[in-house]
Amino acid sequence: MDQTFEKLFIIVCTIFTVISIGLLFLVIVFISKESMQIFQEVSFLDFISGLTWNPLANEPAVGILPMILATFYVSIVAVLISLPIGIGCALELAALENERLKGIFTSILGVLAGIPSVIYGFIGLLVVVKFFETTFMFATGESILSGGIVLAVMVLPYIVSSATETMEKSYKKYKETSQALGVSKSYMLRALILPNAKGAILTSMILAFSRAMGETMAVMMVIGNSPILPKLLGKGETIPALIALEIGTAGLGSLHYHGLFTAGFVLMMFLIFLNALFYLIKKNLTEHLE
Repeated sequence: MDQTFEKLFIIVCTIFTVISIGLLFLVIVFISKESMQIFQEVSFLDFISGLTWNPLANEPAVGILPMILATFYVSIVAVLISLPIGIGCALELAALENERLKGIFTSILGVLAGIPSVIYGFIGLLVVVKFFETTFMFATGESILSGGIVLAVMVLPYIVSSATETMEKSYKKYKETSQALGVSKSYMLRALILPNAKGAILTSMILAFSRAMGETMAVMMVIGNSPILPKLLGKGETIPALIALEIGTAGLGSLHYHGLFTAGFVLMMFLIFLNALFYLIKKNLTEHLE
């Protein structure tokens, strides 16, 4: 009986795995099909390197380089802000002896991860953007930096949760030995736990970066949505924000419509490439540590 249930469980898991892969394949095929038609009028190089986005003009221009740069810029800013804080939180949680307190902090992080992105965007608009306008007398607080700060808060739970588990295992492994040798907890965390968690830190960074690149609503509300070359304290527009703002008004089958699908295709290819690259780096790093 147990073997029957085990075989049934394996079959069900296999079916769901095949369905998941099939859905991903269909999504890629659909987006690719809707994207390729634009290259009858515009070359791929011109599309990704063009500086002007105006598909409704008499002479349409569909260059998305500013949006590509803004997407990477705001994601990098978010990861740079959240990664040190997240790794510090993960170290503290890993070394926290009070299980009840650890459970409370973990629950809080779960709540942060579950808050809708529009709420983050609303708070960012009223707090972060307003802070830049009133404190630094900016003409507008909507900027790449505002988007990066909001995104940093959003991706923080993913960094902490990804790194904490590995750090906890390392802490339990070295705790008794370190105490027997009289090594302080802070030194153990710096010299033993942190180096052994390089793979987990890299994984958390990949997850956070991918999450930040795909975020739409929160960034759209605080970044200014101007299709210009981005600056840290200037406005910009990410690819997800571009698609969300304009897909509802794009005529079916028009250059505008296919241009938005192609922008989504470019974003998807960037994410697949980056995840594959980071996976290879992590694999090599793990083999080196072992």
